[in-house]
Amino acid sequence: MKELVSSLKGDKVIWAFVALLALFSFMPVFSASSNLAYMRHGSGNAFTYLLKHAAQVLVGFFILYKVHKVPYHYFKTISKILLPVVWILLIYTLLKGTIIDGANASRWIQIPFIGITFQTSTLASIVLYVFVARYLSKKRETPITFQNSLWELWTPVFITLIFILPANLSTAALIFSMVIMLVFIGKYPLKYIGIILGAGIIGLTFFILVAKAFPDAFPNRVDTWIARIDNFTSDKPDEDDYQIEKAKIAIASGGIYGLGPGKSVQKNFLPQSSSDFIYAIIVEEYGMIGGLCVLGLYLLLLFRFVVAAHKANSLFGKLVVVGLGFPIIFQAMTNMAVAVELLPVTGQTLPLISSGGSSIWMTCIALGIILSVTKKEEEIAEEQAEKQKRDDALQKLIDKQLQEDDTAELEDFSIVDKANPMSAVLNK
Repeated sequence: MKELVSSLKGDKVIWAFVALLALFSFMPVFSASSNLAYMRHGSGNAFTYLLKHAAQVLVGFFILYKVHKVPYHYFKTISKILLPVVWILLIYTLLKGTIIDGANASRWIQIPFIGITFQTSTLASIVLYVFVARYLSKKRETPITFQNSLWELWTPVFITLIFILPANLSTAALIFSMVIMLVFIGKYPLKYIGIILGAGIIGLTFFILVAKAFPDAFPNRVDTWIARIDNFTSDKPDEDDYQIEKAKIAIASGGIYGLGPGKSVQKNFLPQSSSDFIYAIIVEEYGMIGGLCVLGLYLLLLFRFVVAAHKANSLFGKLVVVGLGFPIIFQAMTNMAVAVELLPVTGQTLPLISSGGSSIWMTCIALGIILSVTKKEEEIAEEQAEKQKRDDALQKLIDKQLQEDDTAELEDFSIVDKANPMSAVLNK
């Protein structure tokens, strides 16, 4: 175990928080999966789902370990190469989105031969954030013009968002918000950010109007997220979303201390209780104290991301930590906000806790890149400490040699003559 821990490079505090969240996930996932076991197998044995989740977490940590070993500056080139590949995957997802449990899930594709479903928009977001960080760091020394940035930066961003938007509004909105935050931190001119924000709002409004006017021209996921927004903004109680109502019942049932691990009642009625609405199950079983502890872990992780970004010695490293770290926390806050009806249903999972292989794996890729940045800073600190030791040792040798030279000079030029001064006269 000591050898394993010593092989983990980078910020150890981030490693610890990630491990805590992943370990905690086993209890709520095991509990919330019992309704799936009843519905699909009739046995109520959720042990299969626990093993599946354990395998997904182990694969995620293997990915995290391998990615954090890669020097983070390599991802500059990787993001540029992968962006066109991501566009192809997004187009394929829109056209060939798979069916999960009888429902359309055009956000997902199925990987051939191994049967694993994969949400391409999560990979697209990681690649895009690194791409934006690369552009901003490259343009640090030269003045940014709107015309050049429109082609080099915003055209790839909007192409990516256009391919994600029809199937997944919440992810498209999250990516757009994080890109805006990233360019703001990267000191992109504010007047240009205002123009881009206005263009984004106008484009989304136009898309919604067209989707309502021609509903058959788009995937039925467009109808789904438009209906969710309409239901959320409506005050009619009979139009409240079923999932939100069950989530609020679960949260209210939990009280301060909760019903106890595995004793959730609403998991039997709440769809997606092990993924999208797992936070409601956590609060029901562990109470407000458990819910606040989970929230606190994410906030501490956010603080650590800020520290890691501050310590990074390059602008690209700082922007990568912000661009990949903040969306993880923002996604967690979105998931919690949906559970208490602060936001409409989005389909965003709780990072590192919700079940779902691709969600865990993409989060681990993002964390691996962040740890690669902190690993570089750690290596630089170690090199500087080693250099300081060498300099101190060299200075000691120099001081010792100088001291020896001074002693020798004093002996050579001594004014004391031990010979008899009358020897020359007496010898005559």
